[in-house]
Amino acid sequence: MRLNTGVLLFIFLLSVIFPIFGQEIITAERFLEAVSQRYATIRDYEADVVIRSGTTDMVGQLSFLDPFFIRIDFTRPAEQVLVFNGEVLFVHIPDLRATLSQPVGPARTSPAGGAALASAQGLQLLRRGYVASFVTGPNPVPLDGRPQDMVVQLRLTRRLASEGFREIILSVDPETLLIRRIEGRTLANALVRFDFTNVRTNLGIPEQRFAYVPPPTSNIHHNFLFREFD
Repeated sequence: MRLNTGVLLFIFLLSVIFPIFGQEIITAERFLEAVSQRYATIRDYEADVVIRSGTTDMVGQLSFLDPFFIRIDFTRPAEQVLVFNGEVLFVHIPDLRATLSQPVGPARTSPAGGAALASAQGLQLLRRGYVASFVTGPNPVPLDGRPQDMVVQLRLTRRLASEGFREIILSVDPETLLIRRIEGRTLANALVRFDFTNVRTNLGIPEQRFAYVPPPTSNIHHNFLFREFD
């Protein structure tokens, strides 16, 4: 039996179209879910972190322990320390010989919250409080124009008025599904950026690392978030 040209063309089109429709469509929400599942496998991690607020850069070594334990030992400003143990936030400022302490709720409400977003719990909060979309699409793009640093970028727009950031941009390594950068725009339109590099996961970091004791020469200032200084 001979097939006419129209039938052959129809069969060819089916062979092209059906594989396309059989592929899973990657949505921003699905990609964010995959990132969240990746962080659910991480018990702890260390990373080099750069925090930019306005024109000020802070550089340090970040330690994280699930769910909300965070410690940053800064090299810029030198010897400054930020520790959050899930209940109390400590900020040691050696130049002022001062340690600020503040009891807080979940890490999302503390100044450490931006860094805490790079965690399983933090990503769950983002998925509840924000709507995800791709910045330019699901394909990786070079971060800051560097082709050796490819990321998938998600734009998160708040759906709840209670969220502290108006908009968040997540830049994610497409191979490891680890967050490379978090950029958050506050309600006051200020931009805060967290860059994570040299991330090492599941190292067995002990909880004792987050049991911070201020230096004996440091002046302790309690409830500094709600206190007026002279």
